Amino acid sequence: MTSTAPPVLPVTNQSTTTVASAQSQPPVATPAFRAFINNVSENLRNGFSQRRNWSELVDRTAFSKPESVSDAALRIRKNYSYFRVNYLTVVALVLGFSLVTNPFSLLMLLGLLASWLFLYLFRPSDQPLVFFGRSFSDRETLGILVVFSVFVIFLTSVGSVLMSALLIGVALVCAHGAFRVPEDLFLDEQEPTANTGFLSFLGGAASNAAAAAAPTVIAARV
Repeated sequence: MTSTAPPVLPVTNQSTTTVASAQSQPPVATPAFRAFINNVSENLRNGFSQRRNWSELVDRTAFSKPESVSDAALRIRKNYSYFRVNYLTVVALVLGFSLVTNPFSLLMLLGLLASWLFLYLFRPSDQPLVFFGRSFSDRETLGILVVFSVFVIFLTSVGSVLMSALLIGVALVCAHGAFRVPEDLFLDEQEPTANTGFLSFLGGAASNAAAAAAPTVIAARV
């Protein structure tokens, strides 16, 4: 007697296929971003540990009028070497206050920074950017980010806010440095070399983050 049972069709295990495809996807470059943030935080703490006592910065007995323009320039140079971290903190506070009082500029600047970090610098090397169903190469992504940066900085209020805040901060630093007598600050002090100081965290953080991101990012950037 002939069997009329239908043939058995092959069944694909959807869960197994999904797990396998998920495992084949390259890992997101969050370790590189986390390493970058950790290194920046650590170097910021090291930089702030080198700041001078704020009471020295505002000691009214140490202020006097400079005798000439060259004397004022010499005072600014010496005071900047001694109060470097404090001066940069003042500029950063002025810049932060200007951005906080201009929420639109702050949001635009944060959006620009996030775009560079997550769409280019820390995006997995073998995952192209897909937007509105279109895939963009690294070169196209870089070009779009450059155009977006130019638009944000030069065609919105962000550029004017940043420049105004930086000019105010630098003016405050120069005014303090010109009127602060530096002689009593350098009896036992040596001027720091060019490779030390508050901003040295940029080089260390960038190099460490680049080393952490190398296995996943450099291959597609070369």
